[in-house]
Amino acid sequence: MFPARYAPVLFGFVLSGLMSALVSAIATFRAAGMGQGLAALWLGNWLSSWAVAFPAVLVVAPLARRLVARLTRS
Repeated sequence: MFPARYAPVLFGFVLSGLMSALVSAIATFRAAGMGQGLAALWLGNWLSSWAVAFPAVLVVAPLARRLVARLTRS
């Protein structure tokens, strides 16, 4: 278990992993079609996209929180 202070980073790690897996799977399937080697191709695409997505989530999440706070009322 991780201490609670790591929750925002852990959340970003999990969210970016799941979202990049889903988006890269759809994009890889659309580009390559169903065939042999699709899983290996997707895995390579996913890992490289996750490497970009995780730091991006850490940077963009605070901006998104502030934007949502401005767009909503208490």
